[in-house]
Amino acid sequence: MNISIIIPTLNEVANIRRLCAFLCNHQANDHFEIIVVDGGSTDGTIDSISDLRKVTILNSHIASRAVQMNLGAANASFDVLYFVHADVILPYTFYADLQQALVDYQVGSYRYRFDSTKWLLRINGYFTRFSMLWCRGGDQTLFIQRSLFDQLGGFDEYFSVMEDFDLIRRAKKLTHFYIIPKEVIVSARKYEHNHYLRVQWANMQAFRMYRNGVKPEVIRHFYKESLKLATY
Repeated sequence: MNISIIIPTLNEVANIRRLCAFLCNHQANDHFEIIVVDGGSTDGTIDSISDLRKVTILNSHIASRAVQMNLGAANASFDVLYFVHADVILPYTFYADLQQALVDYQVGSYRYRFDSTKWLLRINGYFTRFSMLWCRGGDQTLFIQRSLFDQLGGFDEYFSVMEDFDLIRRAKKLTHFYIIPKEVIVSARKYEHNHYLRVQWANMQAFRMYRNGVKPEVIRHFYKESLKLATY
């Protein structure tokens, strides 16, 4: 099984090198390609990985994950697409995990836990084992067969935020969404720079606005104004 790993970035110099180096040195690296799609970083994100020959770097004229991930998919070589955020730490078993999952399922994600010992964040992570849409999110990574991705028309670029929720919602109308019973580790940086309750409130408001059909640019503006380190 060959995988196209697609990583959208925007000012991720603190994280992207770690992720790409992990992938380049992985024992299964002959079975996947790494595509980083940058949305105009100004912090040296691309310079930090320019020496990694296995990494293909694309530049997007729009800083929008939906646009960037679609661009990565359009340039991908393989029939399995795996979308990963730059600040995620994957389990070393990720290739075998995806290989096993894709025997029976076309689309899915991991659970996650934060790189923090705070009990409130452990509660957040616990709920990612459940299938409700509000328990999902791009930080959990997303694997999908290209055939299903193409059937769905990819990410809807109307959504400058909440693009992952939208694609998962549409995918679940066609097939079962599988949650791998293992965890990726995601950064708690938003919680470290904002009060826990403020992040929870912003997340809940953004999801409510999405479900009520509020325009994505309005949601995006609200989220960036509400939280520090909300780059998208």
